[in-house]
Formats: sequence, C-alpha cells, structure tokens
Amino acid sequence: GTWLASGTLVVGGSGPGNGEKPIISVIEGKEHGPIATALADAGVLAEHHGPETDPALTIAQRNETITGANAELPVVRTQSFAAKPMPIDVPLRGRTQAKASVTAVAETAGAVDVVHVTKGQRVAVGDLLCTLDQGTRAAAVAQAQAGVDQANAALAQAQLNFDTNADLRKRGLAAANTANAADVALAQAKAGVSQAAAGLDNAQAELDRTEITAKVAGLVQDPVATAGSMLNAGGACATIVQLDPMVFAGMVPEKHIGLAKIGLEATITTVTGQSVEGKVTYIASQADNATRSFPVEIEIPNPDFAIKDGVTAEAKVNLGAAPGHLLPQSVLTLDDEGTLGVRTVENGVVAFHPVTIVSDTRQGVWVTGLPATAEVITVGQESVTAGQAVKASPATEAAPSEPVAS
Repeated sequence: GTWLASGTLVVGGSGPGNGEKPIISVIEGKEHGPIATALADAGVLAEHHGPETDPALTIAQRNETITGANAELPVVRTQSFAAKPMPIDVPLRGRTQAKASVTAVAETAGAVDVVHVTKGQRVAVGDLLCTLDQGTRAAAVAQAQAGVDQANAALAQAQLNFDTNADLRKRGLAAANTANAADVALAQAKAGVSQAAAGLDNAQAELDRTEITAKVAGLVQDPVATAGSMLNAGGACATIVQLDPMVFAGMVPEKHIGLAKIGLEATITTVTGQSVEGKVTYIASQADNATRSFPVEIEIPNPDFAIKDGVTAEAKVNLGAAPGHLLPQSVLTLDDEGTLGVRTVENGVVAFHPVTIVSDTRQGVWVTGLPATAEVITVGQESVTAGQAVKASPATEAAPSEPVAS
C-alpha cells in the first residue's frame, strides 16, 4: 500500500506532462497533505515533471524539440541529376491507307481481247493491263502513213518548182510575178505534209489506245475486266491500289498543333507488329468539329507491300527536344497535399519540387520542374520533409541510361 501511495495517477487526454498527480493526494483529497509531505520528506514520493511542450505540435516536431539542436541529423542518400535534351514524342492513333486507288480505264471503245493481269498481281508503271480489239485501226494507220508519203512527194515537187522558178527569174527567163505562185504552191505542200502527219499521229494514237497500261505502280484489285466484254470510253479495265508509299492517317490534338510541322520524323507501329519510319507530309488547317483534333498524314515507305491498307496503327511524332531530367521511378514521391514531385537536398536542407512526367521509358521517366542540376534523394525520401536538415550521402547506384532508339 505504501508503494502504491508513493506513485502517481495519470489522467489521459490532457496532453504530455499534464493530468499526472500523486495517488496520496487523491486519497487525502488535497495537494501536499500531511501524509504526502511526510512521504516527500522521506524521499519516497514519485515526482514527475512533464516537458513543457505545445500540444499543437506534431509528434515529429515534439521529438525535434525534445532531442534539441545537438541531435544527430537523419542520413539520406542523394544522386546528382543534370538536365538533358528530352525528346518530345506525341502519340497518335490512326490507320494506314493507300496513297491512291487508280482505275485504269479505256480511252476508246472496243471489245476486250486480252486481260494481262489478275487480282492481287503487282504491276509497275507501264505494264500492260488489257488489250482491246484493234478492228480497223491498224488499217487507218497504214492509210495515214500513205497520206504522209503522198504529202512528202508533193512537197518535194513544190520545192523543185520553187527552186526552178527562182533560177529562171535570176537569169531573166521568167517574169518576176511568177514568184508569188511558186511561194503559194510550196506553202500548200508544207501544210499538206503537216496535215498528213497529224492524221498519222491520230491514227497511231487511236491504235495505241487499244493497249491499256498502268499509270501507277501497285496491286491490282477489283474491278477487273473480262475478256470478250465490251468497254466504252471510260470503262474500267483494272483498279490499281498504290501501296508504296503508304500513308498513315491520324489526328493531332489541338494542344500540340502549334508544334506540328511538315517534315517531322515519326515512327509508325501497326497492330501486326510492323514498325517503320516516316515523315509528316500533310497537316490540316481546320480541326474536326467533334474531336477538336487536326487530321495529319505521315508518308511511310512500303517497297515490299508488307503493310496493308486499313490497318490500325500508332504513330509517335518527334516534335523536337526540351530540357528535362531522366530519373528512376523510385525517386518520385508525394507531399502532404498529394502533389507528385521529387525531394532534393539544397545546402543541407530538404526541398520538394513538383514535377510533370513527360514520358515513361524503360530507362526511367522524363520529368520537368527540377533545377538544371538537382541533388535528388534516392534513399530516405519518404522519411524526411521539406525544410528539414539532413545529412546527405552520395548514392552508389548508376544513373538511368540514355534511351536507345529501337
């Protein structure tokens, strides 16, 4: 009983150092009663002097107050990161499409004599697609050639007459007024040759129109004419899909349209796993009313026709570079308000810098918002707060490597 009476009673909820009183005072009903005084004089009464602290302080602040300025500073590990050129890539969703779809048509009427291609066949510029029945066109060419020969003979005779007349007039054997007739006859003969040559060209062109050739390179697709069918002028012989170069069609968000330029390099990856480099060849000047995005086209080489028309793809357009920091993901943290950032050490004191993640790579994350050179806390960032003095120890691990172009 004496041992219990020498102790204290702690009343909870009153804060550190408050709510503690000797048990004997509770028994006697007053402070410093005769029994309490006797026990105190005997040196057996427990005495507790709670620290004078502000109840509004946090636990960390109370501990800092209790330990004092001479307490050992917490140790963190830091690593120096310097700003580097950060590639700015804008991802675009879209699909591939053929450069053009060209229908090879007949320029003259005629029955299809021979079809030289089949669906899916690859053709080059100038390859023969269809041959029409020539009919009387070959005879028309022969007749036009005869007309040319006759006109040339008439021109030779007119030239001879002109030269003879000029010689006679020079010797005074022909009247001077005969020169006009010779000139007119020579001019008519020359016009006759030109007219005959034009007739031959027309006849030959009409004969050549019976052979329909490819104007572009690509793959033959429907519709394809059949032998024996009748084609009028404008009738389709075959359709050629131009697949080289291929075009990626996508949309650029309006927030990035100011950075988009013709000639920017891009990497296109299809859902089938194909990857190819290309360049921006077209940027629309008017946004889509529904999405507020701007249509763009990226031209990509496709010499082997491996990339098909209409395949879903993603493009990453390189808009240039800006200063940024390549950091490991482990150094990212949150402050008390939930803001994403990085804790650094500046002159022995912790600082918090909000950052923005620009891109996430296998080598680390590219962020903006840090000073040009920052001592980033890599170990212990979750145990310290901004404004706290710490002891920084250089980290031994290597910095993230530069991204390697794939």
